[in-house]
Amino acid sequence: MITVSVPSQAVADALGDVGPDARVIVWDPAESDPPEEERERITIACLAHFTGGRRLYGRLATCPDLKIIQIASAGYEHALPFVPPGVSLANARGVHDTRVAEMTLLLALASQRRLPAFLDSQRRGVWEQDLVAPSLADSRALVVGYGSIGEAIGSRLRACEVTVEGVARSARIAPDGTLVHAADDLLSLLPHQDIVIIVTPHSEDTDRLVDAGFLAAMRDDALLINVGRGKVVDTDALLAELGSGRLRAALDVTDPEPLPDGHPLWSAPNCIVVPHVAGVEQLTNRRYTDLVRRQIEARRHGDDPVNFVRMGAFPA
Repeated sequence: MITVSVPSQAVADALGDVGPDARVIVWDPAESDPPEEERERITIACLAHFTGGRRLYGRLATCPDLKIIQIASAGYEHALPFVPPGVSLANARGVHDTRVAEMTLLLALASQRRLPAFLDSQRRGVWEQDLVAPSLADSRALVVGYGSIGEAIGSRLRACEVTVEGVARSARIAPDGTLVHAADDLLSLLPHQDIVIIVTPHSEDTDRLVDAGFLAAMRDDALLINVGRGKVVDTDALLAELGSGRLRAALDVTDPEPLPDGHPLWSAPNCIVVPHVAGVEQLTNRRYTDLVRRQIEARRHGDDPVNFVRMGAFPA
């Protein structure tokens, strides 16, 4: 019997019937130890958004039959140090693609067409036109971190007649036909882009990837959009470029995060800040419950976990 724990009754209700050889229980390891009568039965543990840490994973480690930990995010760097030995970590790759892509498109359109300035004029009751704001159409965009989310962003930008290319670890042609450049070529690509979109996770390789040199290579009045991780961008370097008026930015993620009251990013010119909301898909929605059902099916047939990231090798 496959026993799947989910963090709330609402998620259990959304999953519904998972087959005669599987069952769903409600347990949130962020809140409590596993129910004693279920501890030795749990096979797949699904975690809620914004949960983790040594205590939570320590509770998971007490479940001797646990095989898969299903986190709710595409990013997984926060979980890697804590996964119990012999347990597979799976991320939610694909679940959040549409929402992140929607927010990216919104940020691109709002920035290009100067929507914040018009909203400010509306609040002040003043008719102030900007007839020369650039269109999104006919611009060039570079998506740094061209994976499944990058493909979702690319498809929406192309619908707006944007020329899209990508950057990843190695050069390739993506399944959607996008030309993806190797990361080593990144700096040489930046001067030719109107919009640079950051989708990469945070790691040793991407920490402060967007530094002063990166920003200096961007063309004047270019737009930086970050829907990846805040620490990929050097905040001080970005503030310097925003303060000079040379670049624009639209940020769903920041460093620090949450952005504290009075932080200069709040009032930086030509900068939109939204509070890390681009990719939070509700766990009761179809895209997430479909993933959990596929995870159960993979376990049922002895296949590798869906969205397998890494096997735990260290004590939690």
